[in-house]
Amino acid sequence: MKQPGVWLAAVSALIFILIAPVVQPPWFLSIMVIVVSILLYSFEKTKYISYAMIAIALLYGLSILPLLIFSATLAIITFGELVFRETGGSAASYIAYIAAAAVSCSLIMLYLHDPAPLTILFGILVAVLLKAILRERPDALMIEALGIAMTMLLIEELHFQAELSLILLAVGIAFGFGYFSYRLGTSDLSGLFSVALIGIILIVFADVTWFLVMLVFFIVASACTRYRYRDKEEMGVEQSQGGARGYRNVFANGVVSAAAAVLYGVTTVTPDPFITSLQPAFLALFIGSVATAAADTVASEIGMTVGPAYLITSGKQVPAGTNGGITLLGEMAGLVGSVIVVVTAYLLGVIDSSLLLIGIGAGFVGTNIDSVIGAVIENRGWIGNAGTNLLATLGGGLCSLALYLLV
Repeated sequence: MKQPGVWLAAVSALIFILIAPVVQPPWFLSIMVIVVSILLYSFEKTKYISYAMIAIALLYGLSILPLLIFSATLAIITFGELVFRETGGSAASYIAYIAAAAVSCSLIMLYLHDPAPLTILFGILVAVLLKAILRERPDALMIEALGIAMTMLLIEELHFQAELSLILLAVGIAFGFGYFSYRLGTSDLSGLFSVALIGIILIVFADVTWFLVMLVFFIVASACTRYRYRDKEEMGVEQSQGGARGYRNVFANGVVSAAAAVLYGVTTVTPDPFITSLQPAFLALFIGSVATAAADTVASEIGMTVGPAYLITSGKQVPAGTNGGITLLGEMAGLVGSVIVVVTAYLLGVIDSSLLLIGIGAGFVGTNIDSVIGAVIENRGWIGNAGTNLLATLGGGLCSLALYLLV
């Protein structure tokens, strides 16, 4: 037994989960958890597990968290953490972590007679993603616990239902692609879980074809990143980590499209005809954001290989790779990137002909929004590259949405 304190925390969590349905009111169980957590604090390496358990207990005692979410979060941060530590914290430990969390949460749903697979799925996804991102932070467990609980509460409040078969299909496809990209070196560990999270959102809330559109962007982006990579290294403008994308890059380019998918999916379950009529608008938001992500990546990675660029705000010549710098080749390549994504979406039946030119134009506008933000804001150190990409994809998506509504 390498981690006696963690084992004790897991056993305590199991007892609390088993007695939770019969211990009323919730604040009484909350006090019990807090008392035991204070005792656990004295054990080696359980300080932050104690903090995490106390935080979740307080939320449950205040009736902010329902019983299922309280129990599932408690299980993930104790059983999952126990397995992760006992398996050495290697890359394979993340698989063990997911398995432990999935098994324990599945048993909890059976025990409480409260099936909510979609809620549990996103809780586990956020848990493992935060684990990969925050691994070096001593307070990671505290953040993980709150992130898990709040994510599950959000999904629960959406009241969105999906067939278990679709959920399992989404998990298989998204994690399969994430693992494939990780093995090829196009994403790191946090990127793997970020890609999986975005992919599952697209498939579950919208359709698998939306994920395929995003997949085309990812393939095009990876290919362009690898293009003349040694030359970019010599110039000092290459992507870090050998071109492997992390969670910042994935979320910067995919969070707007994921939000569009959620909005699109939620409108399918409402009886309000006005809200349902907004679905094409969310589709326009999606295609504009992905087209922008593709256009910007292609323009940047191709354009920086042709020598000096010109600052979009002043026309002043600047070194290749300068934020806000554009080249004619880069602009043309960006337009091609936008065309590839939008035409793919059209061929897959995601969009109809009314969004073809709108999506292509929005993607081209979006990449130039990125350049303006880079020149005006990023060069002053106010935001980083991920922030610039996020604002650009949002700008391209909103441009597509506005053009759709006007046309």
